[in-house]
Amino acid sequence: MTTVTTHTIEYAADGLTMIGHLAVPAGVGRRPAVLVGPEGVGLSDVERRRADALAELGYVALAFDLHGGRYMDDPEEMLARCVPLLADPDRMRGIGHAALDVLRAEPRTDPDRIAAVGYGTGGAIALELGRDGVELRAIATVNGLTTGRPGEAARIRCPVWAGVGSEDPIMPPAQRDAFTTEMQAAGVDWRLVVYGGALHAFHHPPVDHIVLPGVGYHPRHARRAWRDVVDLLAECLPVTG
Repeated sequence: MTTVTTHTIEYAADGLTMIGHLAVPAGVGRRPAVLVGPEGVGLSDVERRRADALAELGYVALAFDLHGGRYMDDPEEMLARCVPLLADPDRMRGIGHAALDVLRAEPRTDPDRIAAVGYGTGGAIALELGRDGVELRAIATVNGLTTGRPGEAARIRCPVWAGVGSEDPIMPPAQRDAFTTEMQAAGVDWRLVVYGGALHAFHHPPVDHIVLPGVGYHPRHARRAWRDVVDLLAECLPVTG
């Protein structure tokens, strides 16, 4: 573990002023870096803590924003923004690239060693960066097993790890199959972990507002998924020195 410094970072994306959370480990040299994308409700303390935990492991980490500093705890409002966003790869890529530019601009970031980890909508954005040909060392997506435009997955140049709950109604078996078929056809180095009995957003601790049906926390699998993500980073983006 190492001392962590955090910063609130404002930047423009999707016509909004985004407010990200940057966590930087102690030291002076350049470090590998991780882009952390939130669920569709938006950036919360859950993702901020994950960025901090990654910085404790020696990574520069940026938890990026989706909604211009807002956390959308109204499911209808969240869906009204996220459904069109998820249907528009170029908008998702724009949000991802803007955050990636912020991460690369951090002096402690090694721009040649960056991974993307995302949850739900944030995971879909991580995948779209890969489909856009961005040089990443690894992509991890939890609950975000989206498919892209035909043929574009061939641009993914790094291993892809995906996690999903077996009882997730938003990412059912047919969606999982479409995702893995796309990855396999594109020649991607991919892995899929299905967590038995888990719902959508199983990794996210309980919240104090109404959630959509089929959403629920599974603490044991949440811990397992986090370990799987950290193991992926250790394999593809090791911290040295």
